[in-house]
Formats: sequence, structure tokens, C-alpha cells
Amino acid sequence: MSKLPSVAMEESFVRHVELLGFEKRFFPSQHYVYMLMVKWSDQSEKLIYRSYPEIHTFHKSLKEMFPIESGQIEKKDRIFPSLPAPRWVDSQKSRENRQNTLAEYCHLLVNLPPHISRCKLLSSFFKVRPEDENPPAPNTLKRNETFVVSRELARGVASEISAPIILDTYRVIADFEKTSKHEINLRTDDLVEIVEKNPNGWWFCQCESKRGWVPASYLEPLDGPEEAEDAEPDYEGELHVTVQSYKAEHEDEMSLELGQTVEVIHKLLDGWWVVRKGDETGHFPSMFLQKAGKRERQEEGRTTLRGQKPPPRRSTIRNAKSIHNKARYRLSQDAYRKNSRRYLQQKSGRLAEPREKAQRFTKSPLSERKNQDNVPDLSVGEPRKEAPVVPPRPSPELILQRCTHNTCNRVSVHKPRSNTTC
Repeated sequence: MSKLPSVAMEESFVRHVELLGFEKRFFPSQHYVYMLMVKWSDQSEKLIYRSYPEIHTFHKSLKEMFPIESGQIEKKDRIFPSLPAPRWVDSQKSRENRQNTLAEYCHLLVNLPPHISRCKLLSSFFKVRPEDENPPAPNTLKRNETFVVSRELARGVASEISAPIILDTYRVIADFEKTSKHEINLRTDDLVEIVEKNPNGWWFCQCESKRGWVPASYLEPLDGPEEAEDAEPDYEGELHVTVQSYKAEHEDEMSLELGQTVEVIHKLLDGWWVVRKGDETGHFPSMFLQKAGKRERQEEGRTTLRGQKPPPRRSTIRNAKSIHNKARYRLSQDAYRKNSRRYLQQKSGRLAEPREKAQRFTKSPLSERKNQDNVPDLSVGEPRKEAPVVPPRPSPELILQRCTHNTCNRVSVHKPRSNTTC
């Protein structure tokens, strides 16, 4: 009688999640991530980093997978822990409250029934990613700032942080009227604190008791007109694909259709990147671009506000007043095209030169074997040159006079015998 096949062993599952603190990062834009220590059933412990919008997106996906347990059918059947939306808070005090909420959420989540707490979606979310082991930090001048939470926080007793959060302060250069409930009204000379700098040009700010999204083009740093975080132009270009069409409204912008491939040569903080297509360059909304070679992924925490319209250009702002004597330096499209054309020419020259040298000086073994008589190879199109004079082979007598004793003996041995007889 054959034995029944044994049941496959269950994969490791999340046993415990502990919140250690949060970290302020500056790449690819200013944002915060939470440090989570994940303990697995195989006794391993892994440190991961997740942003609050990312955690909330995962929370919504988990609710959709289990509609009964999340209370979407009957509220009385809900066993899921609640998690506020990403725009819930952003001040220091409310960030501490969020940590308490997040710590409690993770604790309740992993203690749900096994069909939820051990599902593939949950396990995949808490697995280590490459960016967890090597967090991106290309700017060595601005290192990530880490804030560790005390042990009492994990127990729900207190929420102490090792250091206060210091947000960047910017000044408003012109009046801004909000166009949606997610934005806030600003007046000239207002001072705002920047909570998040999104690459698409919408920044999340707080001004006194107000919090909301503001175009970066309406803000300027207090220290100087130059943006320290603005990267230098990269004329090599980075391939991107348009995920939405856009029709140019100004001369220095570029019109593109959906699905076109362009090269991004300058990423500006206001959300209008300089792109190159062929010999043409122009500004294009960064929110309508997706990096080429990667499957399109919805940006974590992207709201309806940031997904529908690009921020206004600074050139369209009327009555903009700066407190700095020196104007903000911006390259013209002529400068972009000229520098880009020069870079492409230099690049093509560097690539062509090694090939020309290789073709000119490198000979195949077959050609070298055929050219044993030291006759120069005249390629088509090159001027004919005279063959160099080949020196004559030294006579045996000259060898006997100038060479070593061993060489003389060898020559004398191979010397032809005289025809004269004794």
C-alpha cells in the first residue's frame, strides 16, 4: 500500500513587526520612511523601510482582498485594524501620534486569523527589497536623518523621539489661490515649512495651522535664489516614456503624445523637466513621464490632485517678487540645445576614433602572413607611398666579425664547403 504524499511545508510567515523609528530622506525627493523590524517564523529578523503612503496603499489592497473581514459587506463583521489616510497629519506632534497608530496597526495586523496574516500579499509587502539593504543616497552633502523611537513607544506608553524634526522653510513669492480641497491659499511673503518635495513639482507644506499641496514654482528658499538640490544637466540623457500626452502652451515646452520615448537631460524641482527628442529640447511635465525599461507602477500615495494636472510654470506667475537681489539662474532652450548637440558630437567622436584606429593599425594574422616581404598595404582612397628601403642581409663574413663566439660557430658549421680538393 503506497503512502499518501506528505503535505508541503508552509512558507515562513510574519510573526511580529516592531516600529523602530522613521528616517528623513532627500532622494529622489524629500520624504519620510518608517523603519520596521520584521520577525519571521524561521527566527530571522529583517529591517525594512516603508513610507506611510505605501503602507496605506497596501492596507487598501488587503481590504479589497478580504471584503468580509474588512467590513465592506457588513460593518459588524470587520476585524481589520483602521489606518488613517496619508494626509492625516504632518506636524511633529501628529507625526508622533501617527507612530503610535502605526505601531498598533502592525501589531493587530499580524495577529489576525492565519488566512489573512499569512497570505501572500502580506508576506510580499514585508519582505526585504534591494532598496532596504542599500538605501539610495547619491547626495553625500545631505545624508539621511534617522529618528529612533524609544522602547516605551512600542509598548504604547510614550512617543519620545531622539531629536526634533526640522523642516525646510521657504518663502512665498506671489499670491496663490487653491483650485482643489487638497491645496491651500498662500499670500506673498508667507513662510511655509516643507514636509514633502515631490518630483512632480507639487510640494506638501504647512503654513501655521493650514496644510496642503502648493506648486514649488511659488516658493523660494530664504538663503538664496539658487536651489541646492537642483541637479546639474545630464546631457547623456535618461530614457523615459510618456504616460500621458501634453500639448505645449509656451515656446520652451515640448508637445508629446502618449507612449513616446524621450531623453531627460535636466530634472528640475518645479516638476518641469527638460527632455530631448532628436535635436529638439523642451520642458515637459515630469508627472507625465515614466522611466523606460520598467513596468509602469502607480506612484505610492499619489492623490487625485497630483495625478491630473501639472503645476504652473514660474514664467506664468504674475507679480512674482523675490527677496534676493540676484535673479534665479535658468538655462535657455538655446543653451540646452547647444550643449546637448556638443555633447552628442563629442560622444560620437569618442566612439568613432577607437574604431578608426583599430581599422588603421590592427592587421589580421592572414594579412600579416601575406606581407612577409615588408610591402606596405595600400588601402583604397589613401595616397600611394613609397616602400621603405629594406636593409640587405649581412654576409657570413660580417657575422663572424661582429657576432658572439657561439653565433660564429653556428655560422661556420652551416657554411657551405669549398669545391676545391686537397
